[in-house]
Amino acid sequence: MTEEKILNIRNNSEEAANYFSKKLAFTLGPIELKELSEEGKNIKIIDVRLNSDYQVGHIPEAISIPYEELPEKLKELNKEDLHVVYCYNNYCHLGARAAYMLAQNTFSVMELEGGFKTWAEDFRFAIVQ
Repeated sequence: MTEEKILNIRNNSEEAANYFSKKLAFTLGPIELKELSEEGKNIKIIDVRLNSDYQVGHIPEAISIPYEELPEKLKELNKEDLHVVYCYNNYCHLGARAAYMLAQNTFSVMELEGGFKTWAEDFRFAIVQ
């Protein structure tokens, strides 16, 4: 993509509004997840990391469904819940892949930006060990 094309897109406020509205609809940060959890909303927090990493530490109320097991576990999830998925960190795409799979199967889904690392290290929120 040329610099000129990038600048044209960047300077298009309609494109920016479209992009950021989608980002806000399908991602959330640790503070928003903590608030949703505390409000008692119908959310299911899904840790898609390896189960051995989940056992070392995870977000409170999260369930472990490693990414590789997700296809067979879909039938155990409730389509009435909002599913929030997370993986290791900003560079891990397991969360995005899991969110995509859930969306393809008509589940409401969001991805926690920054994953477990941001929750535990950057925000220092409680974890279950």
